[in-house]
Amino acid sequence: MTASPELRTVPTLGAPRQASPDLLRSVFRRHAAGVAVVTAHGEHPVGFTATSLTSVAADPPLLSFGVGTGSSSWPVLARAGHVGVHILGEHQQDLAATFARSGADRFGAGTGWSRGPEGVPVLDGVLAWLVCRVVARVPAGDHRIVIAEAVAGDPGGTGRPLLYHQGRFNALRD
Repeated sequence: MTASPELRTVPTLGAPRQASPDLLRSVFRRHAAGVAVVTAHGEHPVGFTATSLTSVAADPPLLSFGVGTGSSSWPVLARAGHVGVHILGEHQQDLAATFARSGADRFGAGTGWSRGPEGVPVLDGVLAWLVCRVVARVPAGDHRIVIAEAVAGDPGGTGRPLLYHQGRFNALRD
């Protein structure tokens, strides 16, 4: 079997750069990701916008997400037994921005939420949500990878997903 000439061509690559935090951020700005908000409750509710959400296993139902140990949410997440994971819709760009902004009043008057299973804050109007039991916190540089098992949830929201790409929140195009 002979490969056709067009299959043997290699795309022109740019000059490689030394690995660094800036290189990693630059590469991942090109990776479109769904947008989620992770919440937990300690003395007060905390939450942050996450684009690192990953389905890990179906049986048992496990997921993972990354959280910076320098984030304002980390002290509560470091001890929380349960977390909320919320899949945002394209109509929730402002909510995503609020939970991404340092120093924001994330659970203030503009955020609709209620206490869900295990006392976890559950956000209103999301496409889907899960309450999960934390099963591991794995050190990964200046972050922790949290692995959690779903214990309750609701996939019944309506709308289309919110995406994060090139440093901005975006909607799917038709």
